[in-house]
Amino acid sequence: MGKYNASDLQAFILVGFSDWSGLEKILFAVILIFYILTLVGNTAIILLLVVDVSLHTPMYFFLGNLSFLDLCFTTSIAPQLLWNMWGPEKTITYHGCVAQLYIYMVLGSTECVLLVVMSYDRYVAICWPLYYTAVMHPCLCLQLVTMAWCCGFLNSFITCPQMMRLSRCGRRKVDHFLCEMPALIAMSCEETMLMEALTFALGMALLLVPLSLILIAYGVIAAAVLRMKSAAGRKKAFHTCSSHLTVVSLFYGTIIYMYLKPANSYSQDQGKFLTLFYTIVTPSINTLIYTLRNKD
Repeated sequence: MGKYNASDLQAFILVGFSDWSGLEKILFAVILIFYILTLVGNTAIILLLVVDVSLHTPMYFFLGNLSFLDLCFTTSIAPQLLWNMWGPEKTITYHGCVAQLYIYMVLGSTECVLLVVMSYDRYVAICWPLYYTAVMHPCLCLQLVTMAWCCGFLNSFITCPQMMRLSRCGRRKVDHFLCEMPALIAMSCEETMLMEALTFALGMALLLVPLSLILIAYGVIAAAVLRMKSAAGRKKAFHTCSSHLTVVSLFYGTIIYMYLKPANSYSQDQGKFLTLFYTIVTPSINTLIYTLRNKD
């Protein structure tokens, strides 16, 4: 803590969308609507999964965890964003910024791993249906979810302290609507090559490795589905996997584009809208994807 001075602990100014004053009011209404949809949709899914005993299966256990993650993920960002967009103040305290960064990193990293776990569940269900109950027993499901959360906390506790140690030379303006890694790195007045390398390495580990495992799992699933003689069986397998594949595409597509780009090609304006999409829009869409395409 010796390298910090008083200016480093001052409140940050979240620039957000203040450069587009006319657009800000429209965005406020849109974000509020999507946030309400996220709250209502994910809370309803969680309550339904708890109350309905027939839904106490591995697939819905993982879906409940995903809904909880999406609920917390959006709530860690949306209230502060809406508050700053509504009033003249665009500030967030230093400790509030640190807390938001930690929570954001924990939940985002956990979701990356949880989506792999959900793809493994679909792999066992389709490729080994007779052994599904024996393989995906409650103890294993709990261990897999715990592993996902541990990966999220580990990534956050490795990256965030290093991030907040960067000297900012009194700079307080964060050119974003939340305390997010690329924007905070851009604030630094010292060499950030090592920090960028660490971020890239962890991004490879928590983005590309899980995505590769998901693609391998679905490659095996696709081969198994093509070998099915029953058209009804192929259709059922397709509907079982299509919702998860859609969520994976939305989540990984935007995040990989955001975090694995070279730092010199990073556009803050472009980054704001991409971040807005996967932090506010995607969690609300997930509930529609999983419910509208699911007969249960």
